[in-house]
Amino acid sequence: MTTLDLAADDGINRREGLAQWTRVLCVLFFFSGFPALIYQLVWQRTLFRIFGVNIESVTIVVTAFMLGLGFGSLLGGCLSKRCNIALLPLLAVIEILTGTFGIFSLAIFDQVGALTAGWPLPAMAAVNLGLVLVPTLLMGATLPLMVAHLVRHTEGVGSAVGLLYYVNTLGAGAACLLCAVLLFPFLGMRGSIAGAVAINAAVAAGALVAHWRDRNGFAPAPVETRTSAACAPPALALIPLLTLAAAGGFVSLSFEIFFFRTVSYASGSSATAFAVTLSAFLVGLASGARRAGERCAMGSPGQATRYAIGSLTIASLVGFLFLPLLDHLAWLDRGVLGLALLMVYLLARCWGALLPYLAEVGINPDADSGMHTALLYLANILGAAAGSILTGFVAMDRLSLTAIATALVVAGLLCVMLLIAALKGPPRERLAHGSVALALALAAMLFIPRWSNGVLERLQWKGSPLAKPFTHVIENRSGIITVDTNHTVFGNGMYDGHFNVDLEHDNNGIIRPYALSLFHPAPRDVLMIGLSSGSWGQVVANNPAVRTLTVVEINPGYATLIAQFPEVASLLTNPKVTIIIDDGRRWLNLNRDRHFDAIVSNTTWYFRANVTNLLSAEFLALVKDHLNPGGIFFYNTTDSARAQRTGCLVFGEGARFTNHMVVSSVPIAWDFQRWRRTLEAYRIDGKPQLDPRRSEDSALLDKAEAMAASLTSTAPYAERPIEPCSDVLTHTAGMKIMTDDNMGSEWRYFLALD
Repeated sequence: MTTLDLAADDGINRREGLAQWTRVLCVLFFFSGFPALIYQLVWQRTLFRIFGVNIESVTIVVTAFMLGLGFGSLLGGCLSKRCNIALLPLLAVIEILTGTFGIFSLAIFDQVGALTAGWPLPAMAAVNLGLVLVPTLLMGATLPLMVAHLVRHTEGVGSAVGLLYYVNTLGAGAACLLCAVLLFPFLGMRGSIAGAVAINAAVAAGALVAHWRDRNGFAPAPVETRTSAACAPPALALIPLLTLAAAGGFVSLSFEIFFFRTVSYASGSSATAFAVTLSAFLVGLASGARRAGERCAMGSPGQATRYAIGSLTIASLVGFLFLPLLDHLAWLDRGVLGLALLMVYLLARCWGALLPYLAEVGINPDADSGMHTALLYLANILGAAAGSILTGFVAMDRLSLTAIATALVVAGLLCVMLLIAALKGPPRERLAHGSVALALALAAMLFIPRWSNGVLERLQWKGSPLAKPFTHVIENRSGIITVDTNHTVFGNGMYDGHFNVDLEHDNNGIIRPYALSLFHPAPRDVLMIGLSSGSWGQVVANNPAVRTLTVVEINPGYATLIAQFPEVASLLTNPKVTIIIDDGRRWLNLNRDRHFDAIVSNTTWYFRANVTNLLSAEFLALVKDHLNPGGIFFYNTTDSARAQRTGCLVFGEGARFTNHMVVSSVPIAWDFQRWRRTLEAYRIDGKPQLDPRRSEDSALLDKAEAMAASLTSTAPYAERPIEPCSDVLTHTAGMKIMTDDNMGSEWRYFLALD
């Protein structure tokens, strides 16, 4: 055999060994992405209990998590320059440390939350960053470490970044679906954390086994690493490289926030909306990164730049078509959500290609490749964090959905312009690319608002024959509120009440707040969690026995809306009433010294995102601590048997009243005669609500008083307006109560499990 034959055999063996070694790294990095997203989803949910479920809290949590990942990449970049550090044992240590923190994380968050209650928002934001800093630093360190290791064997930076970013992000996207269909519905938060810890342990074990095989000749020998001086200057200098990475992060994450808002609205704020949108986005990023990595392996830096320009131009086109297509195809009903997720995937696929292309044109395959990858990733993360803050906190509060879509398409095309400026090619080619980008930007500004001006109505009604046009629309960072021609209020695409306080035309169950004096002899100080149309607040505030009404509402848009409807407008100027903009659970935690005779909550549908925070056993115990002796909690269960059972078990006394629960630590003081007298005395804005001399009103009073018979009735559930807790517990036997950990029915409802 000749020397050439031996060299050829060595080359073949090396390629085969490299392919096998790369597969091992990819498997490890794929499963490393699983626990990261599980932790993010669980920790985000847990931290909401501390900071409240409002946009400020969401922004703080997401930004802190991302900044930890970004600065963690710097740590990984520094470690990657130390060639004497064995990569796989280091990866195993990172996984073990992350899993160890995961084991104790929920207890840590609860303890810190109790210690920081009442702190100002900036201080709480700093604490939040500190809580997730250690684990996210560790998670963020893995990408530059793995890239540096793979570059030592292949010398292809763009292909290495594309491949590893692909497998890790794909694992994260798969974890989102795993949480939505398996972990959260069946295991709850603690079980999900246990699953994430188990995956950390498995990845650590796999890394150690692979390292042992590496020491026994499994992995191919690294190629000779070139020094920075030996490499030709990269096609793109460091400053423009990092600027493009930051701009790309800003626009892509802003699109993700915009997509989530749209899908959440179209689904009526389902709990699964965030997980499936994030999954589609991450899988899109992953597949785009993989495609870019393959192209980088076969092409030149100049071609990589052209591919990047084409990819971002297509992304802008998808963003341009997103709302108009949803507007005109909303008649597909639930199918429109599938269309939305497909477009989320396509746009993310185009943006996912950017990092590998930038790595290919701006990072040399030398000893500094890991550190430069860390800087690239950090710039991308910082841009994404800025996008989270400015889009979620500022733009959502000032711009409509269509205006945000237009702005993001134009911003994406500005990134294309930056790439064109960096392209070293013929002027004619650069002019052609620039002309396409400019034309698309002008078309977006002109046609997106025109072609999607009815998107909110169509996404909400989805071709229903009951569809009615909107008369009022309020869009702010807390959500989207709409009102139709029937004075029906919708919050984020779901029914949220009517503007009505008239008992004779009771189209919104307004009899329920009128019943407050049926349960309590003297409800002088009342807390109401949630304002919505203000109809409930108006009725409770005008109860003759009520002295003060404190209302805690998370969305300030409702107060703006109430001022425009005469039936409820006087609530805003009623001297009895104090309206506070805050998360209800957070406010209760911050005001431990406040106590009330009655707490009222016309809670939204039991399966919507985060509603368990107002239905769980832990929340009911918190409410119990804020009641005066003999006080009652009167809250909507929207006919959830699990919610009703939870209320009866936590308080011990009470009953179902229509679809509400009225619960107390002492037996309810039912007094139907007192209720009748209160109804007869009711006045709102000086106008009597009932006149006993009118036959219609007298019949209504008689019907209300006749409810007393249902307390001892044995009739079926549907025929009994009132059902004592003893009967509730009987027909709900075997059902699990709602807890913060199991998240109630939020994740089980859409799987038809509850």
